[in-house]
Amino acid sequence: MTTRLSVNVNKVALLRNSREGEVPSPLEAARIALDAGAHGITVHPRPDERHVRRSDVLPLAELVREAAGGVAGEVEYNIEGNPFLGDYLAIAGEAKPDQCTLVPDDPAQKTSDHGWDLKRDAGRVKPVVEHLKALGCRVSLFMDPVIEQIELAPATGADRIELYTEGYARAIAAGSPEADRVHEQYAAAARRAQELGLGVNGGHDLNLENLGRFVSIGGILEVSIGHALTADALLHHGLAEAVRRYLAAMGQ
Repeated sequence: MTTRLSVNVNKVALLRNSREGEVPSPLEAARIALDAGAHGITVHPRPDERHVRRSDVLPLAELVREAAGGVAGEVEYNIEGNPFLGDYLAIAGEAKPDQCTLVPDDPAQKTSDHGWDLKRDAGRVKPVVEHLKALGCRVSLFMDPVIEQIELAPATGADRIELYTEGYARAIAAGSPEADRVHEQYAAAARRAQELGLGVNGGHDLNLENLGRFVSIGGILEVSIGHALTADALLHHGLAEAVRRYLAAMGQ
């Protein structure tokens, strides 16, 4: 099974938003990434539009549809966000992405930093999942590698989980014996999700140094990567070559 790479263009949009105008263009960045072999594009249109703006979402959807060439699953569009903030559901309704990744972030957070607490939130997440699936979207829930929480995900109707991988990345970077323990924690979480019939994605702080070991867990369907890939493109490789290197890190 090949793990698919979805390139998050939020940080390209962040750079654009620091000045007037449309440079650098998230749309052009997405086109370069897809031409270089990326399997999809991810955006996280937050209510404050500090990264991707609502006006970016539909042009990116059209680009992905053109790249897919009418073949389902060939190239996919993933829209992340908190369905209880701003107009996420309206955006999803307009764009009808292949996948909606539901993230319990708060406007005050710099970035997503925890998964869903389904012991608390499953009841209100379930009707959102039903609504999005009725639009034809696959639904993934952003989750910590906590088996007791993951075991509650099937009851929401979600198709997949996305493991929040900052803890994994931090442990690998430390280079200590703790890295093995944390790697097994994530592997066990992925195995349990798969046993429950859930697909498993991963994302957050994955980079060229830790990506290969993460996908070696097995059965990882997709990784969504933005920050590190954008930094590598800016400082070292250019965007197209950065995408190729991330694919190579996954054995592709």
